[in-house]
Amino acid sequence: MISILFIRHGATAGNLEKRYIGSTDEPLCDTGILQVKKIKEQNFHPDYIFVSPMLRTRQTTQHIFPNMQYTVVDDFAEMDFGIFEGKSAAELANNKEYRLWVDSMCLTPVPGGEDVKKFKMRCCKAFEKIIKNVPDNACVALVIHGGVIMSIMEEYAKPKRSFYDYQIANGQYILCKFDKDAININYGRSYICYLDFYYCTCFYK
Repeated sequence: MISILFIRHGATAGNLEKRYIGSTDEPLCDTGILQVKKIKEQNFHPDYIFVSPMLRTRQTTQHIFPNMQYTVVDDFAEMDFGIFEGKSAAELANNKEYRLWVDSMCLTPVPGGEDVKKFKMRCCKAFEKIIKNVPDNACVALVIHGGVIMSIMEEYAKPKRSFYDYQIANGQYILCKFDKDAININYGRSYICYLDFYYCTCFYK
């Protein structure tokens, strides 16, 4: 078994304004910094830390795990929202392409952006590569994006749930146990994410 700590980065200004912030490389805002400092108070000490290349995830990592080494994983970058980048749903309300995308449950390719299926595939492949290369009983922290967490949980968590069942707020986290042989994450209900988890004492050292 491998213990996994999924952390969604703290909020950016665009997040607070409910804009599509995927490939836009925004820094954490003051609210986001306060959010991740609360995680730091939990005193997690993972054996390995893997991080998205985006500024907001790297800043989150530096606040939570100061002076700890981490590995940047390019394929953990958030989805590119193409022509929707930086805009809010209200601003896009009269955009025909946006309405078609929303009607598809946001699961079709984004105009000028990324194909959702390919996005999910790259996230899961990156996750699988990490899991196959860390030793059993290791504690792994992934400081990544909401969409990346949702993609991984949809693919590996059992019993199966939909992509949107795994939404997680900025500056929140999920603790899980990963069964290397069965390739699944066991989850349930927690007060943070409405998911149960196997409590991971090895993160606390």
